[in-house]
Amino acid sequence: MSANMNLKTALDSQEKLGLKTKLSIVTALSMPAILAQISEILMQYIDAAMVGSLGAEASASIGLVSSSTWLIGGLMSACAAGFAVQAAHAIGASNYPRARKLLKEGLIAAGIFSLFLTSFGLFVSPHLPVWLGADVSIHHDAAMYFSIFCAFTPVRLYAAMCMQMLACTGNMKTPAKLQVLACAADVVFNYFLIYPTHSFRIFGASFIVPSAGLGVAGAALGTGLSVAVAAVPVIYIACVKSPALSLKGDQSRWSLEKEDLIRARNIAVPMGCEQAALSLAQVVSTAIVAPLGTIAIAANSFAVTAEAICYMPGYGIGSAATTMVGQAIGAKRKDLARSFAWLTVISGMVLMGIVGMIMYFICPFIFMFLTPVQEVRDLAQEVLRIELLAEPLFAASIIASAALRGAGDTMIPAILNLVSIWGVRLTLAWILSKSMGLRGVWIAMMVELCFRGVLFLIRLKREGWLKRICE
Repeated sequence: MSANMNLKTALDSQEKLGLKTKLSIVTALSMPAILAQISEILMQYIDAAMVGSLGAEASASIGLVSSSTWLIGGLMSACAAGFAVQAAHAIGASNYPRARKLLKEGLIAAGIFSLFLTSFGLFVSPHLPVWLGADVSIHHDAAMYFSIFCAFTPVRLYAAMCMQMLACTGNMKTPAKLQVLACAADVVFNYFLIYPTHSFRIFGASFIVPSAGLGVAGAALGTGLSVAVAAVPVIYIACVKSPALSLKGDQSRWSLEKEDLIRARNIAVPMGCEQAALSLAQVVSTAIVAPLGTIAIAANSFAVTAEAICYMPGYGIGSAATTMVGQAIGAKRKDLARSFAWLTVISGMVLMGIVGMIMYFICPFIFMFLTPVQEVRDLAQEVLRIELLAEPLFAASIIASAALRGAGDTMIPAILNLVSIWGVRLTLAWILSKSMGLRGVWIAMMVELCFRGVLFLIRLKREGWLKRICE
């Protein structure tokens, strides 16, 4: 059988697939998703580097609320997954009218939920820096950054919904291309919004660049606008151009069906709790770090930003794993669901391990790019190298969780994350930070990531999640 067949053809075939064919499908779906993750992480690097040039306090103000923005982002991702996973099952079963109905329901739910998230975020933004215990000097910029981020929640959620829907049809390339577009737009918007009006010379001629000079607020606004640039085409492609999802000529009602809402709730609520457990742990971790001083906050923020390049392959492959397992579940192909789950997990562990080793040696140069403050660079480099030891098992937790999500199994992963994050990481971080400062916080992170990875490998091995394929 051809190694170049696509996922849907493989699922519809009754022949047994060889390892080469399966790896070809994994690679074809994973590479665009990894590219999308690279683009998203580059946006974080761009923001960090541009704001880093303004000084440690500006960097610390963004670092302070980064865990809170991840919480909002995680809740949006959970909402989108509640409908996208169902769509993957429908497409695996070749039930395209149901997939289109789920897209409509997802768009309605996105509108309602985004209004709630926006209102909540704008309400808490003035108080958040105080609750996190940060120095008063960064309160204003931190609150401003978070409030602008929240103001763009509706466009972010609509973009996330359509990108996940497209991904679950097997179309990974379109979201990847639009992430690249957003990254390019982020550079342009940030350049004109962060810095004040300035001049430069080319061949003896002087040019004035009119800029807004908004600093930290400009970084938040630039990133929000770049997401909007990508949101418009992705919504159009999902709703009009996608062969599996196009609503052109669709006669079904724009309504929320009770059964679909229950299934979405069963997928999204545990996943939202999982994301909340991870993100709220970062909030608490930030609160543990905040009293250690501005240098520690900035170093922690830059280390987290730099480490993102290491787990980028995990989230990219995880996105592909959700699609592959989800469609296999819909097609009642238990053999392929199991194979795709393990192939993606093992591939991600190897790849993230390699990237982690490379990062160990190049991180000093990355921190030179991100910040001019030597003290921040030194501390960030030291703590990041501690955590890099956990990259392979971190990959296992990311991708196994995504594969289980494709099967609709989100409750147990949420519990595993809750136990691991709150029972291991935060307890150790609080204890070790007293005597070891920021280094203790990152040792706790390394230990917990290894523990979590083992838990998810055990869950995947026991295969209770595969019973869903027989329902």
